[in-house]
Amino acid sequence: MNSIFTRVSVRKYKDKAVEPDKIKLLLKAAMAAPSTANQQPWEFYVVTNKSIIRKLAKASPYAGCAAGAPLVIVPCYYEDCMFAKYTQIDLSIATENLWLEANELGLGGVWLGIAPEEDRMEAVKEILNLPDGLTAFALFPVGYPAEARPQQQRFDESRVHYVI
Repeated sequence: MNSIFTRVSVRKYKDKAVEPDKIKLLLKAAMAAPSTANQQPWEFYVVTNKSIIRKLAKASPYAGCAAGAPLVIVPCYYEDCMFAKYTQIDLSIATENLWLEANELGLGGVWLGIAPEEDRMEAVKEILNLPDGLTAFALFPVGYPAEARPQQQRFDESRVHYVI
């Protein structure tokens, strides 16, 4: 699982489309995530329309970098499911899988939080015309990185506590 140790947030992308077979692998990785009681509460919107991507980039004050991506994947979740209070956890795992697979494929991306901010969730819902009962969780712009950098070292042994 070297992707765990090499994945970085990528906010600048080459002007190069992501191939359909790679998009499918990204989505397969996301849907391979475990979910509470295997409820799989997710839907994924794959956005390549530049006009819509520019609108999504304005849905959050921190999403401006999405405007330069050739692709934005929007993980969404159903509100009406057996274990609704766990849906954002389920989507977090799926989004992390998506991110790790992007890195494996030589792509880069960044997780731009939408949930739980109601105004951002509503903005994305309107932009994508999501059906009632489906909620936007995040924006995940993805593409070929325009720059490379190493991952920060985050391991801090002082935060590990052994209970024996």
